[in-house]
Amino acid sequence: MNRCLVVDDDGEIRDSVRDYLQRFGMTVTTASCGAEMRRLVQPGAFDVIVLDLMLPDDNGLALCRWVQEHAGTPVIMLTAQGDPASRVLGLEVGADDYLAKPFEPRELVARINAVLRRAQKGERGKEDAQRTVRFQGWTFDRLLRQLVSPQDVVVALSSAEFRLLSAFVERPGRVLSRDQLIDMTRAPGVDVNDRSIDLAVSRLRQKLGDSSREPVLIKTMRGEGYLFNVKVLA
Repeated sequence: MNRCLVVDDDGEIRDSVRDYLQRFGMTVTTASCGAEMRRLVQPGAFDVIVLDLMLPDDNGLALCRWVQEHAGTPVIMLTAQGDPASRVLGLEVGADDYLAKPFEPRELVARINAVLRRAQKGERGKEDAQRTVRFQGWTFDRLLRQLVSPQDVVVALSSAEFRLLSAFVERPGRVLSRDQLIDMTRAPGVDVNDRSIDLAVSRLRQKLGDSSREPVLIKTMRGEGYLFNVKVLA
């Protein structure tokens, strides 16, 4: 049974979405604000989060980024702002999908199922790949989507960061162009471009403690792309 968290400050929307999703066999928890959501979200607590962009006490984009950093749970963003700029920004900070209000509840169910299928497909694919790799003291478990620092601290990865690091550890010592990284990290239904790759690289560098001025692990090869400059051990 899939576990879903619905975050929206509108009580009628929360209740109606909860009741509708429960008809499709989902276990649904609701939250009315960002603070309540932060209390509820823990790694592994939910399979998907439906998050309203506009909340009274917090910004949905900041919350989406926080989720990806702390739990890595797939996020579908709801918003009355249906313009392309808002959609692209939401996807860039780690949302897995985007649905503009007003929406048909059945479409939300379809999008949730699509996000869950992509996540499950990714997990099955990783079972055939080397599950755990190590580099520069770091341990990367691709089945658990878990990155552990040399100090034994778990570092949460967003979906985009996870796909990017997976691409790098599979091809260490090779220069990968932005176009190649787009192909390797694109999720179905999610727009990825050069800027998205650059942002994901920047965030991944921060989590790896790699200097943005003189990066050691992920080197920028001007005019060519990026190089994962480490030896990866199984």
